[in-house]
Amino acid sequence: FDRDYRISRLTGNMERLEGAAWQSANGFHEVLTLMDLLCDSREDRFVSGKWKDMAQFGHTFHQNLLEERDPLAERCQERPEVFRRWCEALGGKPMPTGDIAYSIEVFDGLPLMIQLWFGDEDFPARMRLLWDENALMYLKYETMYFAREVLLSRLKREMEESA
Repeated sequence: FDRDYRISRLTGNMERLEGAAWQSANGFHEVLTLMDLLCDSREDRFVSGKWKDMAQFGHTFHQNLLEERDPLAERCQERPEVFRRWCEALGGKPMPTGDIAYSIEVFDGLPLMIQLWFGDEDFPARMRLLWDENALMYLKYETMYFAREVLLSRLKREMEESA
């Protein structure tokens, strides 16, 4: 997600570069996402160019992990310029789907598409994340949720800081 990281071989401490300073990156989601890439991704991995909803990678019992009402999507609908600016700051490329959508590189060429669908009187605002169909060559299914949380927590911070 457009950040540089380093890991200490001596301590296992992980840090991310923010501006000119190294900050702790030892949060559960970040560590597991990056360790999955380093330790478990396939050497013959490649991007297919075809998109797949997160739920299509798992079993039907994982459907309830995604929320019905999405307060973050509602905030992004209220401030679409902040959402666009944030996606572009991550190197996101606009996509022709949803009300606003961007393809953002997670790591090593693996894209994730974030779509914002505006709500109305009949349907709530909704955010969808789609992965390249070969995402499991890069990370495990469970780790997709960790990477999702890394991305969305950064978006939440951006929405709060720009309020």
